[in-house]
Amino acid sequence: MLQARIIPCLLVKNGGLVKTVRFGTPKYVGDPLNAVRIFNEKEVDELTVLDIDATAQGREPNYSLIRDLAVECRMPLCYGGGVTTAEQIQKIIGLGVEKVAVSAAAVADPELLPRACERVGRQSIVVVIDVKKVGNRDEVFTHNGTRATGLEPAAFAARIEQLGAGEIVVNAIDRDGVMKGYDLELMGRVRDAVTLPLTALGGAGSTNDIAELIRRFGIVGAAAGSLFVFKGVYRAVLINYPKRADKDALIAQARQSA
Repeated sequence: MLQARIIPCLLVKNGGLVKTVRFGTPKYVGDPLNAVRIFNEKEVDELTVLDIDATAQGREPNYSLIRDLAVECRMPLCYGGGVTTAEQIQKIIGLGVEKVAVSAAAVADPELLPRACERVGRQSIVVVIDVKKVGNRDEVFTHNGTRATGLEPAAFAARIEQLGAGEIVVNAIDRDGVMKGYDLELMGRVRDAVTLPLTALGGAGSTNDIAELIRRFGIVGAAAGSLFVFKGVYRAVLINYPKRADKDALIAQARQSA
């Protein structure tokens, strides 16, 4: 049975684990493989790893790193960054990754989605929609938030669902690293437009934010970076994740209060 998921999201740059604020200058926080080992021990629901430079630099995915991550990871793994072809997606799945995320490629070449589905199945295709506010409206951006597309997020989400996306991640750029809560209004508009599994990313500052997301949207993915990498007001680097009993209680309470 489908249920809400709590998903750490790790950002990688030059092979190192980093964190950003509103997609700004990355701060080095450690080794991604060490982080994966710790998350293994904490029995996380799922893990997402995004190479934030691959697409912007026009290079292929780092297959060596992907292989190392897949070997270490004992939970479902989603990898994104630099993916532009169905062949690359098939190769990454062959390395032991359960899901592959695409972002800019889904904008530039939407027909990539049905081609990829033919090779690996719809359930393995995730589209990350990076969204930034422009005046009083939301717009889809690519290439680390540097390229405007003119696309409205909910309409774009509906289109990629029709083309074969298996899951959508809505990443609120303006909330990235700020830790002041998810953009629930944005999530609501996208939720109304699609029936696919949906994950929110950007803004989680506490488990209360996760609980509110689940209360509002039920079966949903709650992804976060800073929340699971930093601890305390001084943002000391400490990999953390709710204990299984605490996580299950949080989800159950949120669903009951919905």
